[in-house]
Amino acid sequence: MQSGSAALEIVQLAAEAAVDKGGEDLVALDVSEPLPLVDVFLLVTGNSERNVAAIADEIEDRLIEAGHKRLRREGRAEARWVLLDFGDLIAHVFHSEERTYYGLERLWKDCPVVPLHIANTESIEQ
Repeated sequence: MQSGSAALEIVQLAAEAAVDKGGEDLVALDVSEPLPLVDVFLLVTGNSERNVAAIADEIEDRLIEAGHKRLRREGRAEARWVLLDFGDLIAHVFHSEERTYYGLERLWKDCPVVPLHIANTESIEQ
């Protein structure tokens, strides 16, 4: 990872926010090698459009509160796949059907998994 600890800090904060709103199946991928403009993808699943929107909103609120600038947000109106671009981190919050259909884990399967350590849960490593 190019930004190292800064990217790890932001992905941990985003992961904690996602879990607090019911996010499931979290996977963080180090995409810094193939994508020089971003370090980590965080993939999260929500159970409904309302849940996807709540997860995305919580991630966005927490990261902005911590001083990180959101560069772009896509898909919030439909809440089936919301993309939040924070520079070093891009969070993808999916409805379960979209996550299966688009299969970003398959697309980026050669990228290393970044371990996530979420408070009040066990370490998440895929």
